[in-house]
Amino acid sequence: MSGHNKWTQIKHQKGAADKKRGLLFSKIIKAISVAAREEPNPEFNPRLRTLIAKARAEAVPNDTIERALKKQDAENLEELTLEAYGAAGIAFLISIITDNRNRTISEIKHVLGEHEGKLAGEGSVRWAFDGDTPKFPQAVSENDAEKITTLKDALESHDDVQVVITNALTPIP
Repeated sequence: MSGHNKWTQIKHQKGAADKKRGLLFSKIIKAISVAAREEPNPEFNPRLRTLIAKARAEAVPNDTIERALKKQDAENLEELTLEAYGAAGIAFLISIITDNRNRTISEIKHVLGEHEGKLAGEGSVRWAFDGDTPKFPQAVSENDAEKITTLKDALESHDDVQVVITNALTPIP
């Protein structure tokens, strides 16, 4: 009876959960490092204070947070916002923190290409959003909603991607 070993199932579930948790930790630590570059004292930096609170809520160890605050290579990190279109013409804003702009853009283009998406020119998507809220939410079919959800999940699973925002009207988890 292959595949019925309880330990194997637990090992795979734990492995998947640990991978997801590690990805989340990595994203939070990068964001803390970039925010600390502006002002390393959380009392004077509301963005940093919010990120530290988020890290603690996600059970990131305190020593890891402290290392992120003191990280010297934060100057190498760069914040980008990429604009893209997915299935049914749905607009995507992709916030990124990366240490290698060219590599990350190439990888994001690849992910978009695999999921019927394409990178858009600067400003071609941003106008459709007011801050992080879509000005013109767009309704999509059930089939397109599935494609958009798959693309959004693929983008969010990338190490450098922090946040993915769409203008799809249907609720996407």
